[in-house]
Amino acid sequence: MPEVTRKKDQTAAPRKPRADAERNRLRLLDTAKGAFAAKGPDVSLEDIAQSAGVGIGTLYRHFPNRDALIAAVYRNETEQLVQAARRLAEGHPPVVALRDWMLVFIDYIATKQGMYPALNSIGGGASDLYAASGTQIRDSIEMLANRAVASGEIRLDIDPLDLLRAVAAVANGSAGANGKEAATRLVEILVEGLRIKFGEEQADGHN
Repeated sequence: MPEVTRKKDQTAAPRKPRADAERNRLRLLDTAKGAFAAKGPDVSLEDIAQSAGVGIGTLYRHFPNRDALIAAVYRNETEQLVQAARRLAEGHPPVVALRDWMLVFIDYIATKQGMYPALNSIGGGASDLYAASGTQIRDSIEMLANRAVASGEIRLDIDPLDLLRAVAAVANGSAGANGKEAATRLVEILVEGLRIKFGEEQADGHN
């Protein structure tokens, strides 16, 4: 019996490493993000697979249809934004982490803006996607803002999400690089405006 078992093991086809499958999935998501932004929702899935360096069968194994691929691209971008918040919180001072994450958020807005036609093409709409991402983004900005307030370096008397609403409004209001530059300047202005100056801190202490 042991000999039969060994023979079966030797003739069995080796499994493809899971790491390869994950690399293919991430490559497809990155390629699809650029393709949907540049060419719209009707870009050929075959072209996306070819540009990603995989076969169309590999694409369909990960994403059974176009809507699934579009939704996965958006979820992946949101997850990267959330991971950036955790990473910055772990490796940077609180106020720096808050500022740097808001700068990452500008890129997220640009990606979302470029994918609007694709997202709007999803059967049944993208409202569920937006609702889920909104919760994740709110949790991230609240975590970063609360850390910055707890550090004693800033004071925040508004909903932390209002910071992102202001940045998104500027980023969406101007086209191309100008919108990004304007939003980047706004982040610096907002963070500087939130800082507690030494004189103000002393005055508050006497009140």
